[in-house]
This record gives sequence, structure tokens and C-alpha cells, in this order.
Amino acid sequence: MKSASIRKTRASGKPAPSRPAPHARSLLKIGDVARFVGISPSVLRSWESLGLVRPRRGANGYRGYTPDQVKLLKRARFLRRVRGLNAPAIVHLLKSQGLLRSARTDSPASSIGPRLRSLRATRRLSLTQVAASVGTSIGFLSSLERGQMTASIATLRKIAHFYGIQILSLFNPSDANPRLVRPAQRKYLEAGPGVRMELLAWGNTILEPHLFRVAPGASSGEAYTHEGEEFLHVLRGQLEITLDDGGTYHLRSGDSFCFESNNPHRWANRGKREAWILWVNSPPTF
Repeated sequence: MKSASIRKTRASGKPAPSRPAPHARSLLKIGDVARFVGISPSVLRSWESLGLVRPRRGANGYRGYTPDQVKLLKRARFLRRVRGLNAPAIVHLLKSQGLLRSARTDSPASSIGPRLRSLRATRRLSLTQVAASVGTSIGFLSSLERGQMTASIATLRKIAHFYGIQILSLFNPSDANPRLVRPAQRKYLEAGPGVRMELLAWGNTILEPHLFRVAPGASSGEAYTHEGEEFLHVLRGQLEITLDDGGTYHLRSGDSFCFESNNPHRWANRGKREAWILWVNSPPTF
């Protein structure tokens, strides 16, 4: 009887109601996406914090994902399970392959590629010469100048030191010294996989304040050093920082920390959520 009923419904031109396929929906809820991709909602949120996807927000505040984002997430899941890459490495690889654009488009990004290429051209240096001096490959430096790669804090510091500039100048801040900087007006740099530096103020200041957003597993790379002093305050998450002459410190939300910048230092987020750190250098020598 059931088969006859189905045949009758089809013959009448009125198909039996069925659940829409995932590709037929315009936006998908986080629970559905997690099930389709084969990951937990918490993993999906952590990937979002890294910039892997940028779901739309409805009037109710709920996340909504497009079918293309689901495909990208499935690709990320493959890279994690089959190739063993961690989340920051996945983001870095997808960006280098042109499959992923920066998820944040609500503030003015600073493209350091043209700036670095101009510095090299002005000094009439080859990629080979610069790469050898800063300890990177020619291919990496070329991709960095074309905006296809990002560099870690330590590598950016080496490049800036080689050209005799500060990382601050790579943000391309205006000459104006605004008293008030809205969130959407901040300058920012993507400093390696999972690390975002947001410049909070610029101009004629004796301080260089940043908001560092460090994804789980992301780090500064190797140790680096410069002149001045630094102050850190962890707004959320946690950060591990190591000083060459002072051991390793584990900072948690609410903790503050200060040290001399000429002490070689490196840091990493060993936690499971994105860390937000108010990071101030004085004077601006970073």
C-alpha cells in the first residue's frame, strides 16, 4: 500500500515532501554544517576564529554557512585527518593556494607586499640577496612580495631590521595622529598563520599599542629582539612566553607581564581558544 501511495503521489505531479539536500539550502546552521563536514561545533568555531570561514549572521544572531563554505570546510577536514596539518597550517596552505581570502574585511588591511618590493627595488637588490640576508627562501620572499604568503613576527622583524625600518611602518599608518580610533579604523597585519596584529594608535606617540589575536597553536616563530620595553595584558585565552634569560611564563586571562625588549623572546598560544592580548611597546622600536 505504501508503494502504491508513493506512485499515486508521483503520478499526480505532487512529489512527496522530503528534506532538502544540503546544497539546496541557501544558508546552513552550525549544527548541520558540523554534521555534514564531520567535525564538532566547537572545532568549527575555532576554525572560524582563525579566519577559515566567515559565516553570515542573521537578525537572530545565529551563524549561517553557504554551500561553498561547507566545501572549504570539508577540504580543511581532509587536510587535518589525512595530511595531519593543524588549523593554522591549514589556513596558511589554503591562502597560499588561493582558496581562502582573509575572513576579516571590516577594517583596512595593510598589504606589505608592495611595500617590501618597493624597498628592495629602491636599494637595487635581488630576491636572492635579500633572502640570503634574512634567512628565507627565494620562493617564500617572492610570494610574500606578491601578497600570497604571510610571515611570522620573527621573520617580519628580520626583514624590517635588514631594511632599517620598523614593523610599524609596514602598517602604512597615515600621518595623522587620531585621538579616537574606532575598531573599523584599525590598521592590521596578518603576521603568519593564525596571528593578527591590530594597531590601536599611531602618530606622534611614545607608545606602540597593539591588539594581538593569536589562534590556538599559532606562535611568533623563532625568538626575536629589539630595543625598548614591552607590556602585555591578556584579555582572553592564554599565552606562553619564553625569555632567553628568564624561563617560560604561562599567562592567563587577566594576567599582565612586562620585560625588556632586547631580551630575546618568543611566544605561542598553547590553549584551545583564540587569545587576545593588549601588547604595548615603548618606545615604538618594534
